[in-house]
Amino acid sequence: MTSQTLEYPFAQAPHPGSLCQIVPGVFWLRMPLPFVLNHINLWLLEDGAGWTVVDCGFATEEARECWLNIIDKFLGGKPITRVIVTHFHPDHIGLCHWLCEPQGLIPWMTKAEFLQAHVVHHRIGGTQGPKLAQLMQAHGLGLEGQGWIERRENIYEKGVPQLPSSHRVIRHGERIRIGPHDWEVSVGFGHSPEHASLVCESLGLCIAGDMLLPRISTNVSVWPSEPEADPVGEFLASLSQFNSLPDSTLVLPSHGLPFRGAALRVKALQEHHHVRLDRLRLFCQEPKTAAEVLPVLFERKFDDHHLLFAMGEAIAHLNYLMLRSQLRRSRDVEGCFRFQSV
Repeated sequence: MTSQTLEYPFAQAPHPGSLCQIVPGVFWLRMPLPFVLNHINLWLLEDGAGWTVVDCGFATEEARECWLNIIDKFLGGKPITRVIVTHFHPDHIGLCHWLCEPQGLIPWMTKAEFLQAHVVHHRIGGTQGPKLAQLMQAHGLGLEGQGWIERRENIYEKGVPQLPSSHRVIRHGERIRIGPHDWEVSVGFGHSPEHASLVCESLGLCIAGDMLLPRISTNVSVWPSEPEADPVGEFLASLSQFNSLPDSTLVLPSHGLPFRGAALRVKALQEHHHVRLDRLRLFCQEPKTAAEVLPVLFERKFDDHHLLFAMGEAIAHLNYLMLRSQLRRSRDVEGCFRFQSV
């Protein structure tokens, strides 16, 4: 591919409850989400006498009905024999137990993602509302926002009503045989603890999950369990893995349309984050909190739910610069962290 724009070979997504063939043996299905980001792409791979599912969808009745329709009308009587989960977020693992339990299956996923799913589901290890409110308070979020965080419902538990109690570990570089093809696991960081993408060289396909999206940037946030984490640095380093994909590789993302041009998209995402970092350095000539830098990073206002993720991203970008000695951090008289250019 020599053009400077991404190529989209599929003009539109399949309707919920139906399939679209990507190549023989690989099918695309789309499930609804009850958010502004209103869909997730899932993947079905023919696997001999059965089917392998990659990602599961958020646990709504509408998504369950879509799955039941697909199982009834499109799988040719063959059962689901394997479920692979790219990462622990509820739109990816939400219906995992529901799909696995009737077949006596356990999901294939990285260890860190399996463990983090249980940590978040049970609100332990710093994932409790008060811990999150404390982190946001320390970074300048006002009392109204803190109160909403403490009162908010457990969206994770809503989207993931039950989790499998065991899993089959997959690791970076492992090759998984699915039907007549090998799919290599590629682990990335920053968006989640140990996100697994899948690359099939023989088919020229990459199931990228949330690591490489065509039109939106992946969320990379700091959370209370690791307040000085560097998810931006981890994410930018992980993106480099996709540069080795041939230009002809069709990337299958979790959101948006399948596309070609992985290296072009990697470059755009890297530039996107570096532009944000440059803006922060200039803006922080005087000490600023994460809440105060939000207008520099984002060009829109947020509802409570999205404000939380925006704050997480702001802290992540400030941490990136602090950890590289481009900003220094102090605490003001109110106990809030402030960042200033060195």
